[in-house]
Amino acid sequence: MLENTFIIGATGFVGGGIARVLAASGKTLTGLARSPTAASRLEAAGVAAIIGDVERNIDAVISAARSHDVIVYAAQVAPPSEFTAVSALLDALAGSEKTFLFLSGSGVLCQRTEGAWSADSFAEDDPFSPEPFALARVETEGLVRAAAGRGLRAMVIRPPTIWGPGDHGHVPMVYQSVAATGAACYVGEGLATYGHVHIDDIADLFARAIDTGEAGALYHGVAGEISNRWIAESVARDLNCDTRSVTMSEAAEIWGEFGALIMSVSSRVRDSVTRKSLGWSPRHTDMLSEIGEARLRALATPNTNISKE
Repeated sequence: MLENTFIIGATGFVGGGIARVLAASGKTLTGLARSPTAASRLEAAGVAAIIGDVERNIDAVISAARSHDVIVYAAQVAPPSEFTAVSALLDALAGSEKTFLFLSGSGVLCQRTEGAWSADSFAEDDPFSPEPFALARVETEGLVRAAAGRGLRAMVIRPPTIWGPGDHGHVPMVYQSVAATGAACYVGEGLATYGHVHIDDIADLFARAIDTGEAGALYHGVAGEISNRWIAESVARDLNCDTRSVTMSEAAEIWGEFGALIMSVSSRVRDSVTRKSLGWSPRHTDMLSEIGEARLRALATPNTNISKE
């Protein structure tokens, strides 16, 4: 039986959600922290902490990984650094038969539609042509899945946009656009559509993959999908403001270059293989249920910023 789990990225939004769900199931957890302050936050939440950094001190991370049965990689760093760190971990753990889960994302499947709808939707192993910015992530996914042939129970989990308390996704970004323009904005026609899943449900998917997942597998986990125009219309009703279509250049002024890209692409996914093999089914299916939260309304106030990652 798997006894202890090491979460790389435990202080982040997704890693923290995974830690919360695994702790509730009784698993022994250790989280990676980049500073004593971050370590203190983990320990206050009941998670043992190890100080290290996948970009600056990978040796400490590898040492910690070797002493655990399960390693969850949920750190959010630049794709080239991610590839280097994951490659080093897989090399160090080869032949150990440990479990290694890598958090990817459906952004690798995105299609540049500039706000238009796409009919394309991708199941777990459907072929696709990745955008140049996603190539390093796709290569990392391949490394992880291939590690199943190197004595590791390695898997990839590829969720769509993740929402829930503290998220920085599409709904918060539309609220932010009100602060910038006075209107709830969407790009072009606003029909670009992204799949979504709640943080607790994706954490449950990780728990199920740890317990019964297959080496080399790729798992999706999607609760639904919604176009950005629908989000903007819901925010506009909440704040009693107008909606507004913006160009790509205007979107970059609001959300930054990468944020504008995210708000203009379609990324539609299916997960029938995952649901069948892991018995997973989401409990939270309405991303618009977070409309009206105080933390989101605060983002509509000028000079309030959110992450543009």
